[in-house]
Amino acid sequence: MTKQIAFIIALLITAGVFGWTMMRIISFFKLTKCYPVRDFGKRFMVMLEVAFVQTKIFRKPVVGFMHALVWWGFLMILIGSIDMIIDGLFKTERVLSILGPVYNVITASGDIFAFIIFVLITAFLIRRIFMKIKRFSGVEMKHKSHADAIVALKLIQLLMVSLLGMNIFYILDSGFAAHEIEGVFPISMALSGFFTWVSPESVHLWHEIFWWMHILLIFLFANILPYSKHFHVFMSVPNVFLSRLEPLGYLSNMESITKEVKLMMDPDAAFSEPAEEETVQRFGVLDAEDVTWKNYLDSLTCTECGRCTEVCPANITGKILSPRKVLMDLRARMKEKGPGLVKDKSYSDGKSLIRDYITEEELWACTTCNACAQECPVNINHPSLIVDMRRYLVMEEAAGPAELNTVFTNIENNGAPWQFSPEDRLLWAEDIADKDGNKIEVPVLANLAAQGDKPDYIVWVGSAGAFDDRYKKVTREFIKILTHLKINYAVLGVEESDSGDTPRRAGNEMLFQMQAMMNIETLNGYEVKKIITCDPHDYNTLKNEYPDYGGNYEVIHHSQFLQQMIREGKISMKSDLFKDNKITFHDPCYLGRANGEYQAPRDVLNSIQSINVEMKRHKSFALCCGAGGGQMFKEAEKGDKEVFIERIEEAIDTGADIVATACPFCMTMMTDGIKYKNKEEVMKNYDIAELVSMSLGL
Repeated sequence: MTKQIAFIIALLITAGVFGWTMMRIISFFKLTKCYPVRDFGKRFMVMLEVAFVQTKIFRKPVVGFMHALVWWGFLMILIGSIDMIIDGLFKTERVLSILGPVYNVITASGDIFAFIIFVLITAFLIRRIFMKIKRFSGVEMKHKSHADAIVALKLIQLLMVSLLGMNIFYILDSGFAAHEIEGVFPISMALSGFFTWVSPESVHLWHEIFWWMHILLIFLFANILPYSKHFHVFMSVPNVFLSRLEPLGYLSNMESITKEVKLMMDPDAAFSEPAEEETVQRFGVLDAEDVTWKNYLDSLTCTECGRCTEVCPANITGKILSPRKVLMDLRARMKEKGPGLVKDKSYSDGKSLIRDYITEEELWACTTCNACAQECPVNINHPSLIVDMRRYLVMEEAAGPAELNTVFTNIENNGAPWQFSPEDRLLWAEDIADKDGNKIEVPVLANLAAQGDKPDYIVWVGSAGAFDDRYKKVTREFIKILTHLKINYAVLGVEESDSGDTPRRAGNEMLFQMQAMMNIETLNGYEVKKIITCDPHDYNTLKNEYPDYGGNYEVIHHSQFLQQMIREGKISMKSDLFKDNKITFHDPCYLGRANGEYQAPRDVLNSIQSINVEMKRHKSFALCCGAGGGQMFKEAEKGDKEVFIERIEEAIDTGADIVATACPFCMTMMTDGIKYKNKEEVMKNYDIAELVSMSLGL
C-alpha cells in the first residue's frame, strides 16, 4: 500500500508540473496568427512516413539509422512504461501479461532495444564530447545548448541502465522465488548470469530500486524535456502531422494583400460589396506575435541538429545566416515576450524579433533554395518564415536592399527586372532561322486569336528569356526545336509580363500579386490551358502559386517537354558531336527541390551521346547556384566566397567539359563562375535545350 501511495503522489506531482508547463506554452499559441489545417488523410500518411518510419533522417544513412533505432526503441519501451504505470496505480504485477504472446514480443523488443539504445547513446555522447562535428557548432549554439544535449543523453543512458537492471533482477527474483517469468528478456537473461553473487534476500530489493529508479527517471525526463532541445520527443509527431503539404517552392498567400490588390485593379468593387470593419494587420513578421501558430510550433520542435544550417548555401560560404538560429531565435523571443503579451496584448518591451534577434543581413542572405526545409527531419519550413520577415521589411518599412528596390520599380513600370521597354519583349524572336536557313516566324497568341486559331501550348518566355542576352539564345534554340517538331505553339509577346517570382521571394507581396492577377487575366482571356517555360522559377510560380488567384494551368518545364518528346521517339539525337565531352548537370533549386523534378533533365542528357558525370552534391542534395530569392539582382552578403564559386568549384572537380543547366538564373551564375575561375577555354555552359538543338543539327 505504501508503494502505491508513493507512486500516486509521484505521478500527481509529475502530471501537475508537466501540466503547468504545457499550459504556459499553450498560452503563447493564443498570441499567434491562424494557420489553416486540412487534408487530414494525407497528413496522416506524411506522419507515418516522416515521423514513424523516419524517412528523412536516413538522408544521413549511418547516423540516421542509429537515430531511427533509438526512436523505434523508445516507442516499444513506451508500452512497457504504460505497463509500469498501471502496476503502480493499481498495485498489480505486469498487468499487460494478459496479452500473452503479444506481451512477450513487447518485453523482448523493449529489452533488446534498451541495450541497443544504451550503446547508441554512448556513441552519440562520444561524438558530441570528443568529435568536432561542424553542425553542432555555431553562434546560436551556446554552452547551454551543448550542456542540454549532454544531460539529455546521459538521462537516456540511465533510463536504459535502470530498465535493464529492473529486468535482470526481476529474472533473478523469479528464479529464487520459483515464480514463472512473465515476458521474454533475451538481453537481461544473458546479463543475469553476471549477478548470481547477489544474495536471494536482496534480489527483490534491487528489483524495487531499479523499478523506482526507472519510473522516477521517466517522470523527471518528461518534465525536463519542455525546457530542452529534446522537447522534439513530444513535438515531432504532431509537428510532422501539421507540416505543409504544398511543394517546397510554394509560398502562402496573404489574403490582406489580395483584397487590396483586387481593389486597386477594380476600384468599383469597393462599392459593390458592403463595407467591413477590419483591424489593420501588420504586413509580414516583425515580432513573435506576428508568426503563425505553426511557426511557433516549428520553433518548439526544432531539434537543433543543424542539418538545415549544414546544407544552407549562405552558411556554407561563410555568411551569417543559419536557418537553425532563426527558429531558435523565435523560440527565445516568444519565451521573453510571451508572458507580458499573455497579460496585456499591447505589451511592448521595446525590442523585436527582427534586428534584436535576427539581423537584416541574415534575412537577405537567404537564396530560398529550400535545402534547409528539404533536410529538416521534422518538416520545418524555414524559408517561409524568412520570407515573412522580408515582407515586413519591404512592405512596412521599405527597407529592402537598394538593388531590389530598383528591380521592383522596373517590374512595376516595365514588366521586367531590367529597364527595358515592354514593347521590346519580342525582339528576341527576330532573325531566327531553321537549319536550312529559312526564317522562323514566332506565332503570337493575339494574332492567332484574331484569326480564330488556338495553339496547343503557350511558351512562357519569361523576363530572362526575353531580355537577358545569354538566355535569349536558349529561347531561340528551344523555338527551333518546337518548329522542328511541328508543335502548335504561340507566345504572348508584349502581353507577357514578369511572373513576379523575384518580388514575392524578396518580400514584395503586393507587387507579386499585381503581376500575378494581371498575367492571369491575360491568360484566362485567351483560355490558355497548357504552358511551357524554360524558367524553373516561372514554372514554380505559374504551377504552384497562380492557382491561388484563379490561374489554373498545366505547366510544363522544357526539360519535361523534351523528355516526353524523346520517350515518344519524336526526338532522336544520333549526332556524336558531344561523344568525347564530359557533361555534368547542375540541378536548379526550383525544378528539383521545389518541385521534385530531377529525372527529366537527366533523361534528356542521357539521350545525347556524351559522358555524363555527377557533382558530389546532386539531385536533392544539390547546392544552390546562389541566385534565387532575389540574390541574382543584388550584391551578396559578406562571407568567405560567393555561392556560385563554391558550386562551380564542385563542377570543376568532376573534370567536366560542359556544365549543363536548365534555368536562366543558374546559367548566369555558372557562366560567371567559369569566368571567375578562368576556365572559359576548357569549360562551357549550355542549357539542355541548346545541347538538344545542337545534337539535332538545328
